[in-house]
Amino acid sequence: MSRIGKKPVGLPSGVTATVSGQTVEIKGPKGVRTFKATDDVSLAVEDSAVSVTPRGSSKRARQQWGMSRTQIANCVTGVTDGFKKELEINGVGYRASMQGAVLKLALGYSHDVLFEVPSGITVTAPKPTEIIVVEVKFVDIGKNTSGESDFLAIF
Repeated sequence: MSRIGKKPVGLPSGVTATVSGQTVEIKGPKGVRTFKATDDVSLAVEDSAVSVTPRGSSKRARQQWGMSRTQIANCVTGVTDGFKKELEINGVGYRASMQGAVLKLALGYSHDVLFEVPSGITVTAPKPTEIIVVEVKFVDIGKNTSGESDFLAIF
């Protein structure tokens, strides 16, 4: 039995979820997120909560049960609060500042490094050595701050 999968995902006020087949669509104040579950689990919306149940007792069904519940919980968190990463710049003379939709970094080069912030991402620089990235998708915030994408690949 999955301890994670047993708990239904609660929907806060202002968030709605609709299930059509194996796809759940979650709408909230920060946007819309969808998740398509595998055929090993079934999805249902009951009493302002999304519940996930396995369709069989196979190992794969039990694995998908907990994973699907966690993905739906991440979608709910993304459309209500968003995901946030705080980055700190260490180095003598290293600075960051926002100029409109462009992040300007002074990293010891002979020129400033300019990054255009992709749409759907909010970047702020409250201090010269701190960058805060807020995003709706949990997967993308990890990509965008770890150097796997062009955005902030310098870090």
